[in-house]
Amino acid sequence: MLFSILRSSISSRSFLKTPSIFSTPNKLTSSLSRFSVRSMASSSPFKKIQIQRDGTEFDAYVVGRDDAPAIVVLQEWWGVDYEIKNHAVKISELGSGFKALIPDLYRGKVGLDVAEAQHLMDGLDWQGAVKDIHASVNWLKANGSKKVGVTGYCMGGALSIASSVLIPDVDAVVSFYGVPSSELADPAQAKAPIQAHFGELDSFVGFSDLTAAKKLEEKLKESGIPYEVHIYKGSGHAFMNRSDEGVKRRKNMGMNDEDDNAVELAWSRFQSWMSKYLSA
Repeated sequence: MLFSILRSSISSRSFLKTPSIFSTPNKLTSSLSRFSVRSMASSSPFKKIQIQRDGTEFDAYVVGRDDAPAIVVLQEWWGVDYEIKNHAVKISELGSGFKALIPDLYRGKVGLDVAEAQHLMDGLDWQGAVKDIHASVNWLKANGSKKVGVTGYCMGGALSIASSVLIPDVDAVVSFYGVPSSELADPAQAKAPIQAHFGELDSFVGFSDLTAAKKLEEKLKESGIPYEVHIYKGSGHAFMNRSDEGVKRRKNMGMNDEDDNAVELAWSRFQSWMSKYLSA
């Protein structure tokens, strides 16, 4: 299945309505009204909690030791699905362990195909999402974690960088293939150390392609914070998604690169970064 990438830069648009990353075939557009609301299985390693902020409440899923350094894990445009849960479990098991918390930014909705995911992301209140992240950081610090980092993938990668700019309680950030719009956050104003990962073959122009990665690097130089920007040769967008379902989904989207070594290297860098900045 082939998808064409919109050429206009995401950074030039309002963060209240993110432009389409993909233009999708007509056969997908009929599914916009169909969304999945998934519950955690009884055998899940996650504990489901509710977090309150500004008179509203949202679900979040926590895995890992109560007293471990914590990391807020932010979803791709799909929602809180199997892949973001896989990442959170992996994070909880790295090194001596982290506590990982996934806030449900879509309030229970999960996109089952590209059209649905695009529709959900288009409807995201990005300012509200930052408030959800801030509330998640506060919850973790109030519940046993002295330091809290933020990480995210694609849409979540952009939000994780925004959290370094907009949330003073964040202690470290690792972003995967996503840069926030200039209307949401200017990385030159980042306050928490940022490590960022991009695939060399990523073609999401203005959001996570090589040009976006280089522009981010220039902005981070201006910020004066510690930072790293890593480019993975031969890898495309969402290269960290290595579950059987994730690989199949990427292939259906025309992403055929597979490099387990790149994934292992990225996880190693992630662990080193978060361990350094989240140690008590």
